[in-house]
Amino acid sequence: MGERLKGKVAIVTGAGSVLDGIGNGKATAVVFAREGAKVMAVDYNLEAAEETRRLIDEEGGECITFKADVSRAGDCQSMVETCLQKFGRIDILHNNVGIVQWGGVVETDEETWDRVMAVNVKSIFLTGKYAVPHMEKQGSGAIVNIASVAAIRTTLPNCAYSASKAAVIALTRDMALQYAPKGIRVNAILPGLMKTPQAEYYNKDAWAGGDTAELWRRRDAMSPTGKQGEGWDTAYAALYLASDEAKYVTGTTLIVDGGFSNTTKSW
Repeated sequence: MGERLKGKVAIVTGAGSVLDGIGNGKATAVVFAREGAKVMAVDYNLEAAEETRRLIDEEGGECITFKADVSRAGDCQSMVETCLQKFGRIDILHNNVGIVQWGGVVETDEETWDRVMAVNVKSIFLTGKYAVPHMEKQGSGAIVNIASVAAIRTTLPNCAYSASKAAVIALTRDMALQYAPKGIRVNAILPGLMKTPQAEYYNKDAWAGGDTAELWRRRDAMSPTGKQGEGWDTAYAALYLASDEAKYVTGTTLIVDGGFSNTTKSW
């Protein structure tokens, strides 16, 4: 076990995986626990969060789980209150929840647009609304929001997702500047092409006609490194931003994409 987050308490939303495997949220919860943090693993699917807890338990870490739809204010308030009751403080808030819906402005219906915005952006607004006041009382805190390179470049029409992730960057910047004097840092990570359960779940049909092997082959070919990243790559970037090593880093976007955002490659 490491000590980069020793004595800290972390809430990780989207801490489960939608399919078998290790996604960004699960990997981050595990890495935080490995580095000494007490973790609250939050997910809409409690069984998925429990799987993350089991991994942490097996390694000797400390983790509790919580079921929440973080697009709902009541769930976010209960999440924060439960964490405080159990651990007494909140040092790290890692906002990892996100959903994808392919399509441009004509293909995307209003209900889908609203749902993507609620899950991907409103959730960060709500978790912050209830967690930040307690960080203010402590005089410290680190918030890490997961955006996406989709916020800064396009491969296929994906208007709701891309707009939501661009909004995450703006929200991150706004929060960072407001709360910098309070000792609270807020940063965003922009993952690129990642070989994760979520990528398979949302992209297999749209990108590869349901063929998982073909999906991975095509995504690997799009990466300048010849290979996609993994949930662990996002997790270690989050670890840096959540740790005291990044004590002078706030309001920034950390791109983790193997150089993909610097290319013009598309599907």
